[in-house]
Amino acid sequence: MLGSGVAGRSAVRLGRALARRPPAELAQWPLTRWLALAGIGPARASALCAAFELGRRAAERPAPGTAIRGPDDVLPHVRDLATARREHFVVLLLNARHEMQRREVISIGSLNASIVHPREVFLPAIVESAASVVLVHNHPSGDPEPSEEDLSITRRLVEVGDLVGIGVLDHVVVASRGLVSFRARQLI
Repeated sequence: MLGSGVAGRSAVRLGRALARRPPAELAQWPLTRWLALAGIGPARASALCAAFELGRRAAERPAPGTAIRGPDDVLPHVRDLATARREHFVVLLLNARHEMQRREVISIGSLNASIVHPREVFLPAIVESAASVVLVHNHPSGDPEPSEEDLSITRRLVEVGDLVGIGVLDHVVVASRGLVSFRARQLI
């Protein structure tokens, strides 16, 4: 991935220097950090960021087909959201046996808000013929407690789900300090 290096510094030498760092540290480097290294240009920096992101996704998420029985089964599919810096709204599409078929990112918002419309939430569920869905979003603040807006949009999405025949099994809020399941709190 490092190519041939630059004058005075071979790719092997650069690779050895990088190998001294923990892979988890390298995986967190933003594009600008990679660009600061001699011998790493924009194309190579982008490729390295993409490679680490793909590796992280492959390692963190169970394969589709895993049954979702409760919030603990949801967490492995969305663990990456706990440390995200912006709010993400995700829907997990489930078949009739509550096996996850796909994870779909509906929106990526700001530090403390994500705009969600029922049309965007249920479109992938309808297209994929999902039997039910689990709604998930994160709180970058670290506090998983649902806001009034969270409760309001959940009620609306449950109503729409009932209308289109796709059940909302749960809405899980993920944060660095834990998670909150609307189903477990009897909010759905």
